[in-house]
Amino acid sequence: MKQAAARHATPRSLARTRATAGALTLAFTLTGCGDSDAMTSDAAGTVTGPSTSDAASTTAGGSASSTTATTSGAGTSTAGSSGASSMTAATTSQTTAATTAVTTGASDDSSSGTTGLKLDVGDDTATGGFSCPDNMGMDVEFSYIWISNTGESTLSKLNTQTLVEEGRYLTRETPGSPSRTSVNLSGDVVVANRSGGVSKFYARAEDCVDTNGQPGIQTSSGKDDVLAWSVEECRAWFTQLEGTSNRPIAWTSGTLNEQTCEWEDQKVWTSTSFLGQPGTMKVHRLNGDTGAVEDVVELPQVALGSWGAYGGAVDGDNNLWMTTHGSGTLIRVRDDDLSVSTWPAPAGVLTYGITVDTNGRPWVAGFSGGVARFDPELESWQVVDAVTGLGLQADGEGRVWVGSYPNKGVTSIDIETLEVLDIIPIAAGVTKGVSVDFFGYVWVVSMDTQAYRVDPETQTYDIYDGLNQAYTYSDMTGWGLKNVQVPQ
Repeated sequence: MKQAAARHATPRSLARTRATAGALTLAFTLTGCGDSDAMTSDAAGTVTGPSTSDAASTTAGGSASSTTATTSGAGTSTAGSSGASSMTAATTSQTTAATTAVTTGASDDSSSGTTGLKLDVGDDTATGGFSCPDNMGMDVEFSYIWISNTGESTLSKLNTQTLVEEGRYLTRETPGSPSRTSVNLSGDVVVANRSGGVSKFYARAEDCVDTNGQPGIQTSSGKDDVLAWSVEECRAWFTQLEGTSNRPIAWTSGTLNEQTCEWEDQKVWTSTSFLGQPGTMKVHRLNGDTGAVEDVVELPQVALGSWGAYGGAVDGDNNLWMTTHGSGTLIRVRDDDLSVSTWPAPAGVLTYGITVDTNGRPWVAGFSGGVARFDPELESWQVVDAVTGLGLQADGEGRVWVGSYPNKGVTSIDIETLEVLDIIPIAAGVTKGVSVDFFGYVWVVSMDTQAYRVDPETQTYDIYDGLNQAYTYSDMTGWGLKNVQVPQ
């Protein structure tokens, strides 16, 4: 039964004025229990997680439908109550010198010694330094969610307003088991293939380059129009990375050129490991324009766990935050000097997804033990033990949305008080990936053929049913990056 008392106090009429308010934030949801790779886990770090089927289920064509969710009464537990607990004692910070590989391609001089959002012009106190139209150089009407189809090694480009799939692309020349995606402040996407390698795709056809020798631009027009690897021209680049696990992926903001209103010098963070080989975890920083690997940071001190680095997100200073699966190590790689710090997760929290809220605090979802928020300044954790889940994202209205597990649905938590606000059930096999689009809808991705667009105000949802073994929980729309870089 729907209980009004459990609803968030902020009026949700804002959902209809997103184009100017920029109200909600997407955070990073990288979940992975029941990850669909048939790989050998590192026995020393294996943790048993949710038993979920990832068998492919293909439909002939994508379809959309609407459903009204029966809302469960959300709890009213707060920090310090039975629904949330605090933990400060068991945090250990270990900072190590980074190992930087020989740079290939252009050097990254522009980021040296700087943090946060970088601008080419002086700050204007009257405008906050930003004069570009369309919300920091982005067209907020240009809203897509990019979802990996692990079963066919493709990537779907789904319009968040029309629920029409406008493109589907091979993510590697040979099957690569794609999963996490990340969208930059220009709207373009990168996707990590678990088997190794990162691909970038342009969101706008006018940015695509004629490379195949045929007249005009050849690019996919929808679900049933997957072009051959050598034909597709909206793939900007592909970079092969060595390893048996290539999962986390996250864009940095880059620099806004206010003369052109374009983002420049954007970078891509990702991580690789050889499973079963301790000490093989690496972080790579790629040139966003060319895909060239510019920096490599080795992390031999981090236990691989089941799958190596599992999820990743950036904060407002473009630092990369990652977790390992289940074994519970929180990792930070600084953007300015590539130094590394690690902290153990709270005892009992079996880590899964990760996001960063608008105040720069990483959150991790545990498929057991609760959802935890980390304070980088105090180096301490607080745990909401009443909620367990998989993927999660923070929004701009002061909430984190968690893909519920073992229950099916999405749950919101107040990022300050840790109060559980909303519990919205979803009729899905599993509610894995969570994201937020530019119009404030919360997206939930299953491991089957469905993506669910949830309206937090009405607590109803629409369904797109045309995916193929969907598997994504990350910054699928780009709102998460905008939220930490340019909070409203």
